[in-house]
Amino acid sequence: MATMASDDEAAPELLESEDEGESGAESFLTEDELAYDEELDPAEDYDDQQDGHTEPCTSGKEDANHSAYCEEDGSSLSVTRGQKRKRSPHPTATSWKTENDPDICPPPNRFIPARPPGHQLNSNNKHMPLDLFKLFLSNEAISTLCENTNKQAAKNIGKGKKYSWADLDVPEFLNYVGLTFFFSLVKLDNIRDYWKKNTIFSVPFPADVMSQDRYRVISWNIHMSDPEKDLENDRQKGTPQYDHLFRLNPLMETIKHACKTFYHPRQNLLIDERTIVRKNHAGMIQKGAAKPNKLGFKLFVLSDSSNGYILDFAVYTGKSRFESGTGLAYDSVMTLIKSAHLGSGYNLFLDSFYTSPKLFKDLLSLNVGACGTYRDNRRGCPTTHSNALTKKDPKGTLRWIREPPVVYVKWKDFCEVSICSTVHQAFSGHTMERRVKSEDGKSTVRSIPCPTPVMEYNKYMGGADMLEQLTQSYSVHHKTSRWYRVLFLHFLEVAATNSFLLHKELCREKHEEPMTHRAFLEELTAQLCGVTVAVPPTKGPSGHLPVPISNQPDASKRASYGRRTCVQCRLIKKEYQSTPWKCRECDVALCLIADRNCFEAWHD
Repeated sequence: MATMASDDEAAPELLESEDEGESGAESFLTEDELAYDEELDPAEDYDDQQDGHTEPCTSGKEDANHSAYCEEDGSSLSVTRGQKRKRSPHPTATSWKTENDPDICPPPNRFIPARPPGHQLNSNNKHMPLDLFKLFLSNEAISTLCENTNKQAAKNIGKGKKYSWADLDVPEFLNYVGLTFFFSLVKLDNIRDYWKKNTIFSVPFPADVMSQDRYRVISWNIHMSDPEKDLENDRQKGTPQYDHLFRLNPLMETIKHACKTFYHPRQNLLIDERTIVRKNHAGMIQKGAAKPNKLGFKLFVLSDSSNGYILDFAVYTGKSRFESGTGLAYDSVMTLIKSAHLGSGYNLFLDSFYTSPKLFKDLLSLNVGACGTYRDNRRGCPTTHSNALTKKDPKGTLRWIREPPVVYVKWKDFCEVSICSTVHQAFSGHTMERRVKSEDGKSTVRSIPCPTPVMEYNKYMGGADMLEQLTQSYSVHHKTSRWYRVLFLHFLEVAATNSFLLHKELCREKHEEPMTHRAFLEELTAQLCGVTVAVPPTKGPSGHLPVPISNQPDASKRASYGRRTCVQCRLIKKEYQSTPWKCRECDVALCLIADRNCFEAWHD
């Protein structure tokens, strides 16, 4: 076998013409897509520079922790959007109202889920971590993946790749996945470090599962789709029949179906954007303005706000045309909200990229309420400056306008927060504590009014933080040469994360203490590799065991009958000590008492 480079120093023959002819490798640098790259939607956002308007902060910490509160340095959060689309006149309310003006709370939507919320498993059965994981990655799905991986390896070898290959089967694939999770739990800088030998930093376990070369050659050939059908799809590039996600679909659709099958969400949902980081550019890779140093794939994720469970997700393909003609933000939400599967009466929480009056009204027509931060330059939002917030207004000042069915609220925290909702009253008396400077310059803690949508938004958008924490704490991602393998690793994370959340749901139902996330992943890793987490004690040589010299049936005679002179005492100590014990393997008499263990000394 040829010597292999490390995974982050991938073999040259595997890097040459890496993405040539593959789905996802085309450029997406159109005007609209560059706007999405900056977290803008040209179908919804106006040009602020046309009227000299500077957009206030919609949410100072929104990208960091999905909170509608602002950073204290409000000046650093005001940004001016680039030229996109000129603001057109929009009929709007004549004046902003204050907290002293009464607002009517919309009637609550009747919550009618399609299934009982929670897990959809038989609680009477015992569900081990591997059992839960296989709900998302079944043996049938793994068999298909192994078959396509074997075809891809044969294809690469036919092209002259220099490595040996043995067909991958289900048990070995599970071992491979187990090692992948092991690497996420035991962090080393380089894949090859896990097989390092004869140093104090050696990790013995990976070599017991499979060789370093075998693990890496599997990584290089992992393939989710049929390579022969890949070629057929690639020939259709530039036509409507071309599928950007063809290489992902077999496994992605299996996992998405499982996500929806084995769990039904509670009433409050959220949609958030996730970026799967990758070093090399490909056609579906985005660089987010809020994440300026990260290149990766953009995913839109629907999850349950109560626990972060992933219900559905969509991969952004870099296309500049959308079915509805209303833009990426609108389409990504409407694609994920499927009333036929979910039911009705849900409340959806969104950040400012998605929020628009049209979206909120269309969601309400589906009996789905919505709440989210918004941008002043978003089409259809109020434009009046009458009685609007000013920079000089103190903390806690709020203004609102109701344009049925949406209420728009502006609130002065450390900076200006803009939020709207179809399910909440503008202000219902909530307060929160803030440190405020008095006229003499002293800082004191005071209770200030807080709009109801802000309170609810911060309460329920926390599910996005829970999900991010779960997936980032023990991420399985490592450098890989082909774009679709980045998403393959992400699919493993989705399966493991949802498996853990199902475990917690089952334990809560039985009033049992669930495992921690790490303990769950450790147990899953062990079961995938066919071992146990607890290492059994090392056994001594089975032949060298102390046994009685004479097998006396009479218990009173066992210590005195058949005694022989201890060999160790006679040869080493020049003493003659008799003993009823001997070594079964060596067949020599040896002392075995508390203050004279000749059995141990003889075998050292």
